[in-house]
Amino acid sequence: DDEDAAVNRIALGLCTFTLAVALGAVLLLPFSIISNEVLLSFPQNYYIQWLNGSLIHGLWNLVFLFSNLSLVFLMPFAYFFTESEGFAGSKKGIMARVYETSVVLLLLTLLVLGMVWVASAIVGNDAASRQSLYDLWEYYLPYLYSCISLFGVLLLLLCTPFGLSTMFTVTGKLLVKPRLLEDLDEQLNCTRLEEASVSRRISSGKASCWLNLNVELLREQFFAIRSKRRKLELRHRASPWQRNLGYPLAMLGLLALTGISVLIVCFHVLELLLDDAAMPRGIQDASLGQVSFSIFGSFGAALQVILIFYLMLSSVVGFYSSPLFTRLLPERQDTPLTKIIGNCVSLLVLSSALPVFSRTLGITRFDLLGDFGRFNWLGNFYIVFLYNMGFAGLTTLCLVKKVSWAVQAELIRAFGEDR
Repeated sequence: DDEDAAVNRIALGLCTFTLAVALGAVLLLPFSIISNEVLLSFPQNYYIQWLNGSLIHGLWNLVFLFSNLSLVFLMPFAYFFTESEGFAGSKKGIMARVYETSVVLLLLTLLVLGMVWVASAIVGNDAASRQSLYDLWEYYLPYLYSCISLFGVLLLLLCTPFGLSTMFTVTGKLLVKPRLLEDLDEQLNCTRLEEASVSRRISSGKASCWLNLNVELLREQFFAIRSKRRKLELRHRASPWQRNLGYPLAMLGLLALTGISVLIVCFHVLELLLDDAAMPRGIQDASLGQVSFSIFGSFGAALQVILIFYLMLSSVVGFYSSPLFTRLLPERQDTPLTKIIGNCVSLLVLSSALPVFSRTLGITRFDLLGDFGRFNWLGNFYIVFLYNMGFAGLTTLCLVKKVSWAVQAELIRAFGEDR
């Protein structure tokens, strides 16, 4: 009815805002790196004077604020709002749902803040860890977000190596693969004849007892053959350059980006052992346009931006390919609103942890600004060191396993031995 439609529109609006915050968190670090390089290249240009450290620092604070707001208030409100019906005995309507959602959210907020207060009092022994609940904004919300960020960084540690290996499979499905020593015309003709034969058997309508039991099996076979025929037609229409160079170049590009990421992390591990300055840290003043954040200058900065986007894309692919989260994968025109909310929360957790993730692994030297650098666990050498070692080990293991299997499979496919 109209009431449910209005509730769904409000919830979708909150989800849209959350996704916008997630996109801002993804673009935050690349925009900061590019801004620094632009100021280095054009220090006296009048038209880029608006691009300064104050602007970048403000953007970091806004992303941190809206990430907290979305994770702690907006997304729980959207979920409870869609599930609410109003208190028993109250007048039905939008406001009744708002009242019920507000009460439930208030009780949940008190419960979570109480748990955070107890956890901070147990973990920390200083007086600051036992402050009153009145110091909510300055201490407990950043502490709560620190826990959420740690969870997001750990989730990235699990999803990104798996996603880096899955990227090869995903790219292989999107691009036309070369296959040597094969006749595409012959395969396409055989597939068309097979499809026509199965189609005639389905539409013949023979009144046989055993045939009726195999109709579903024949339909599944027909759809599989039709899908194979469409793939063959796509490959047949592809140009020789696309068929023979596109797929190998894409695989080499993915392999190069993954290898560079692992090498950077391994080098960062050595830096952690030799230099305390390699530890991730937070700063309160962004000094842009003074020094490049890469020893290779603008080229290195561009490579950092590419790697950050590549790691984020790989983490999303790994997240949705994981058996634990594959149920969250949206389906076209068949995704309930609660699943949409779950996807928004997951993407926001991953994206808001991306700046900390990139700095912890040494992908970039851009220090964390604002409250992003206030996380307690960032100063723990053992956590940072083990995190880098875990990422390098998991990525190398997944990459070696995937590449060795893929090379073997493609060699078999190339020489037509899988037919």
